[in-house]
Amino acid sequence: MKHLKALLFILIAAALVGWVGYSFYQAYQPKPMRLQGQIEAQQYSISSKVAGRIEQVMVEKGDIVQKGDPIFTLYSPEIDAKLEQAIANKEAAGAMNRQAKNGARTQQINAAKDQWNKAKAAANLMEKTYQRVNNLYQDGVVSEQKRDEAQTQWQAAKYTQSAAFQMYTMAKEGARTETKRAAAEKVRMAEGAVAEVKAYAKDTKITSGFNGEVSQVLLHDGELAPQGFPVVTVIDMQDAWAIFNVREDLLEHFPKGKKFSAYLPALDKQIEFEVTYISVMGNFATWRSTDASKGFDLRTFEVEARPVNLSDKLRVGMSVAIEL
Repeated sequence: MKHLKALLFILIAAALVGWVGYSFYQAYQPKPMRLQGQIEAQQYSISSKVAGRIEQVMVEKGDIVQKGDPIFTLYSPEIDAKLEQAIANKEAAGAMNRQAKNGARTQQINAAKDQWNKAKAAANLMEKTYQRVNNLYQDGVVSEQKRDEAQTQWQAAKYTQSAAFQMYTMAKEGARTETKRAAAEKVRMAEGAVAEVKAYAKDTKITSGFNGEVSQVLLHDGELAPQGFPVVTVIDMQDAWAIFNVREDLLEHFPKGKKFSAYLPALDKQIEFEVTYISVMGNFATWRSTDASKGFDLRTFEVEARPVNLSDKLRVGMSVAIEL
């Protein structure tokens, strides 16, 4: 009996010593380091190229939208007015172009021809008058002054005839090539102005350019939307990743392309990630002194890792924990 008690005492003492020794061993073992990050996702802002008053917002926070789905519409009477002006300028430019191509009207051509015929008849008459006066001068009936006056009137009539002929020719030929070219280019310019205003008018009906979930609706019906102001933001959770801030002495655990498992408390499960991007953070507040006496500092790097098998349950802001 005494031997049994002694053996039992020895066993208890040995167990106690073993437990104390194991506790001391565990106390001096290096503790695993835990890093915590969070889930981020691609976010898009949906806005308009033109300013206007919001007519209707067709989505709410939490809605799932597909590319091409209507998001909101704008009411802008200024664009309607500019479109009418642009169309009117286009019509005016087209009329000027047709006028340049068609040339002078038939009545104008006939009038120019009649002026030429009138000047030609006057020149013929002045030529005959000069011949008569010149014959009288040869016979000594009229003075040399009279003959010179008749000759001058004849020369002036010929110049008038030539000018009338040139006007008639110009009327038949129509506008110059350069004038026609300028008129045609003005038509093109006016058409471009109309297309530009129509493009702006089309941008009053905004659709989504992305697939995702509506995260914010910043403006509502009746509010004024400035040009380029984000009215609705959309998050694409199919394009999500985790971000960790890693000290550079731990960066060797995160080479690009490495896969690791991380715990998500919100989902209460492990998810596999792959390192896709590493970048040093800014100089401010990212240095940590490791040895003040030697002035040796460590910088912080931003590590992005994407889930290998994307889960639909991921949400922006979820915590991600890993142990090294």
